[in-house]
Amino acid sequence: MRIFHIHSSGVTELPELPAQAPAQGFLWIAVARPAFQARLLEIQSALQNLVGLQLVDLHVSDLLNAQLPSHYDYTSQYDLLVFRRLATASAGIDAEDASQATPPRKPTGPLVLRRLDTSPVGFAVFDHVLLTVHPSDCTVREAYASKLLATAPGAPAEQREGRANPIPGSRLPASPADLMLRVVNLMVDGYLDLRRELTRQLDHWQTELLRPRARHVNWSSLLDARLSLHQLDEICEDQRSAVQDWIDALETWAQPDTPTGQRELDLLKVRSRDVLEHIERVVHHVRRLEQSTETAVQMHFSVQGNRTNDIMRTLTALTAVFLPLNLIAGIFGMNFEFIPLIHKADGFWWAMGAMASIALALVLLFWRKRYLARTGHA
Repeated sequence: MRIFHIHSSGVTELPELPAQAPAQGFLWIAVARPAFQARLLEIQSALQNLVGLQLVDLHVSDLLNAQLPSHYDYTSQYDLLVFRRLATASAGIDAEDASQATPPRKPTGPLVLRRLDTSPVGFAVFDHVLLTVHPSDCTVREAYASKLLATAPGAPAEQREGRANPIPGSRLPASPADLMLRVVNLMVDGYLDLRRELTRQLDHWQTELLRPRARHVNWSSLLDARLSLHQLDEICEDQRSAVQDWIDALETWAQPDTPTGQRELDLLKVRSRDVLEHIERVVHHVRRLEQSTETAVQMHFSVQGNRTNDIMRTLTALTAVFLPLNLIAGIFGMNFEFIPLIHKADGFWWAMGAMASIALALVLLFWRKRYLARTGHA
């Protein structure tokens, strides 16, 4: 468990849960899911001291559920957002995941497809406290915590990112909701980075599928890719629905009385729409990849069908060339005593010459009509 006190003058990491709410700023309590389950009573008691209420039992179950899809819920005192993020390549199954009745399908195939495994991150947004429940190996939490500490005005100069900011604390989150949206945006950026790798992998498969002489197509990997894209599409749809519900809830918030509060609310709406736009970009790209994959499969079968047609057309043309030759050979092979040219010394050569002339004429005719030509493939 990591606890941060975020205020206008900086960020402080606390060693343990405070007994009361801070005079200014807000708290970020980031806890792993196994630790949240083990220290649930302690966390509930701390929330009671900090904000005067506890999490609803159903929301506690949602935060502990490792198979829950992205969704949004709320009470009159706090908001709850569950958002699925990409799991790391080296991530194992958490202890709480093993207790699920139906374990998730283990991704196979190329490494890029194995990265499509996801796990939920829960956000409980109070007025002055943000409680986040992460998987055991959440790199997003560690990355943003490091970024948050480096961005703080009190951080060493060599750790601060970018150029100096003349307004102290302006880069820090202004509220728990603002911090939640920043972490969610960091998760969505992981999906945006993944789409480049998916594009390269699918482009490689499309090139292999469209080769006319492709014999050994890795259909199992292609099937895994299609299933993974469908899964990613469903994940992104759930994410979009959850963020859209959050944006709708923002519209119902009471209008602040001060210009500063109004500006913070406007910034929340702008950041929420930005997160939604990023998710929609991922959805659009995933659907385009799905269509591209389906098109590549159809084009592969079309190329194979054209190749089969070329072979059958060539065989048909060759058969047509030999049909009149077989007819001539059959006529002169009849068991009759009187047949023209049968008793002449040069009759064999006349028959062979006629057969060669007919064959050559048919070959030229078929070649001119491109019956014997091979169809070019792009």
